Amino acid sequence: MNITSKLCILLLAFLLFPALVQAQTPLPQDAESLTLEQCVAFALKNRAEVEQALLDEAIGEREIKAELAGWFPQVSAGYTGVRNIKLQQQPFGDQVVTLGQKYTSSVQLQGNQVLYSSELLLASKAARFTRQQLDQQVAFTKINTVVAVSKAFYDVLLTQEQLRILEVNLERQLKQYNDARSRYEVGLVDKTDYQRAAITLGNIRSDLKRAQEAMNAKIAYLKQLMGYPIEADLDLAYDYDQMQEVVLIDTTQLVEFTDRIELQLLQTQLALLELNTAYRKWSFLPTISAYGNYNWLYFNNEFAELYSQSYPTSNVGLQVAFPIFQGTRRYQNLKVAQLREARLEIEIGNTLKEINTEYQTALANYKSDYVAWLTLQQNLELAQEVYDIIQLQYNEGVKAYVDLVVAETELRTTQLNYYNALYNVLESKLDLQRALGNIDINP
Repeated sequence: MNITSKLCILLLAFLLFPALVQAQTPLPQDAESLTLEQCVAFALKNRAEVEQALLDEAIGEREIKAELAGWFPQVSAGYTGVRNIKLQQQPFGDQVVTLGQKYTSSVQLQGNQVLYSSELLLASKAARFTRQQLDQQVAFTKINTVVAVSKAFYDVLLTQEQLRILEVNLERQLKQYNDARSRYEVGLVDKTDYQRAAITLGNIRSDLKRAQEAMNAKIAYLKQLMGYPIEADLDLAYDYDQMQEVVLIDTTQLVEFTDRIELQLLQTQLALLELNTAYRKWSFLPTISAYGNYNWLYFNNEFAELYSQSYPTSNVGLQVAFPIFQGTRRYQNLKVAQLREARLEIEIGNTLKEINTEYQTALANYKSDYVAWLTLQQNLELAQEVYDIIQLQYNEGVKAYVDLVVAETELRTTQLNYYNALYNVLESKLDLQRALGNIDINP
């Protein structure tokens, strides 16, 4: 490869590099440590489902404009060219006259303007509700995104805290194992103490490995929900004291059914069905349109002279089309539209019951999870105190090693259960907020 070729390649790479950089997914400014709010904000812009919902909204808007385009003048042009092999003959008295010429052609320009159409009137009235439905679909997707990303965020933090607890326990257990081994070697205790320590140490290492592998999967899932680049590192930042503060929610709130996006979507769908039913009633009305034509006609027996002279014609008119009898199709379509309305009204009533059940379930889960979290918070303090006392007594030779193992196991289990309870109450809070229709999609 000569110098000129290398320079061309370098220049091409330099020109393409900015475009490649711009094509990458933009990362938050502080990409090394993301808060929950940053993760949610990133997901609301980059999650595949959100982007698809926004594209569906753009597609829907174009479809609305395409349907309403029927109100604009429709202009068309046409061309025909004919070679008459056998000309028409017509007898006049005792003579037979040949009509027409061998070659004919025409160029037609036609304009049509709809003045009234039941179908276009339906499209005009339905445009507002269709746009509203598209907006609600986007909001529904964003609500699901906020809830899913928040739960996945808390799940990763829970696993991080489990890893921290296990690493602390591993370090402490390793020290106890070494101490027990040393005591056995000098003859102070028998070998069962360090053997028990070895068993506990192996269990902690196994739990730690399991948590580390689970962390990789949970971070991958959070990246998927966020639309985060696979190759980019994702570190989360959260204040656990703040996490404990945000668990509270007003449990005296009553559910407002109209705040639920699912019910709003059904109400909009019902409005569209009502319009469709009205359209079926209007279908007996005529379609009225005005039109105008201008034709350039060409006739000649010689093809080379066909377009030497034109014979133009033009006309304008008003066209009214009445649907008189359609074999009961119009009546059947009207009944179908009415039955669809009735079916959707049943679905709305059932959805109200489902929302109420969801609210009651979420409220009950939150209250029970909150009480469990408070209980484990107290148990954690007690377990830490018990462990400290037994460790001191073991070091002084008052307690047996098995007592220390039991106390440490209880402490570790209580620590893990506490953070599980914290995650559960935060998850229950999200479910309750969603049941109340209080999920904020504009962080």
